[in-house]
Amino acid sequence: MRIPSDAIITPDKLTKYLLVYQEDSDKSLFLARAGFTSENPDALENAIRKIIAENDAIHDRTNKFGDYYEVEGELIGVNGVNLGVVTIWIVRIEDKDIYRFVTLIPQEKKK
Repeated sequence: MRIPSDAIITPDKLTKYLLVYQEDSDKSLFLARAGFTSENPDALENAIRKIIAENDAIHDRTNKFGDYYEVEGELIGVNGVNLGVVTIWIVRIEDKDIYRFVTLIPQEKKK
């Protein structure tokens, strides 16, 4: 199964979380290796959407919040560097059939 192309990726998830340095579980330095910065959040969103368009989602788990899915793929960097990632998505219990982007994890850290 594929995550729908209209899945929700909130701008704040990119500009206030993934592309901003975080002391715990920072992803901004990892993403910067492929040229993704706070100056080009749309490029990161497009790269994430490309992953879900080209790769199948696998149901990961269900908990009190909803159903979680993982989609593995490569973020195509804006500078020619590609990064292997696992993207995490949720369909919340109250949002039947609405997929929301949760986060991404570098593939080497997922294993």
